[in-house]
Amino acid sequence: MNRIANGMYMDLQGIYLASVTKLGCLTVHDFESLYCQTIEISTCLEEGETRHLLHLSTDHQLDVVRWNLANQDEVACTSMKSNEVLIFDVGYISSEPVERHTVNAHKGLSDIAFTSTDDSRLFASDMCGVIHLWDRRASDFPCLELTTNSRTTLNSIQLNEENQIIFGAGKLGVIYMWDLRGGRTSAAFQSHKEVYHPPLASIKLASMLEKIEPLKAQADIISKEIHSVDLDPSCPYQLAFHLDDGWNGSNSSADVSYVRKPSWLPTYSIYAVGSSSDNGIHLLDFYPDSSSPCHVEYR
Repeated sequence: MNRIANGMYMDLQGIYLASVTKLGCLTVHDFESLYCQTIEISTCLEEGETRHLLHLSTDHQLDVVRWNLANQDEVACTSMKSNEVLIFDVGYISSEPVERHTVNAHKGLSDIAFTSTDDSRLFASDMCGVIHLWDRRASDFPCLELTTNSRTTLNSIQLNEENQIIFGAGKLGVIYMWDLRGGRTSAAFQSHKEVYHPPLASIKLASMLEKIEPLKAQADIISKEIHSVDLDPSCPYQLAFHLDDGWNGSNSSADVSYVRKPSWLPTYSIYAVGSSSDNGIHLLDFYPDSSSPCHVEYR
């Protein structure tokens, strides 16, 4: 069981897949070769050829891996049992990270995010309701903390397309939003001093869903833990959510399916989720129009 990939993430070109395990292994795969190996196509790699491009073993449990969006030679890893984000250069084969970025208290880290334009900014959420923000040029310690005042786990964080807004969600079933533009946030980057910053807004998801009469008529709506949030790449104002009981939705849409580990396809507002009951994938159509099969009216 410990050999199973605990976290995976594809690079921007869809060529390389990074994965991590609880045993502390970081592996970078050529996705096409991995796919061929899985379905046993006769034109695949010959037996004995390299199945992965990079395989490193660390002394740390690893739960999360993310590519640096602004520098695709770097991957970052962390764990819910660690207070460090480890950054590896995939072109430099070493089990030692090129950088370590540390949270002052041992809180456990749950997710990582990079901006798409500046490889010096690094975000990580923790098990106590805080998003830590590092300026990698200045220090190994955070320069800014985005707080929820809840002290419960933030499972997932997501930057918007312009890298100006960051969303976070977690155990309490609340989606938080912080504005990274101007004001105290800007001053924090200039002074390199740790600053606490509350959310601009927060939404109790169950309360929002209860206002949708057709949805309320279908099922009892109670507050559930949010496992992940993810912005639609083809419609950036749609924020998808995935709940503890298998619900998935986007803005005012929701679909009841017992599915896990969702991801947006790059076009057409299709949300892909693996089934927990069979060896398949559910494709949920959240196209922002009443013609979508997942559309429900919200007034």
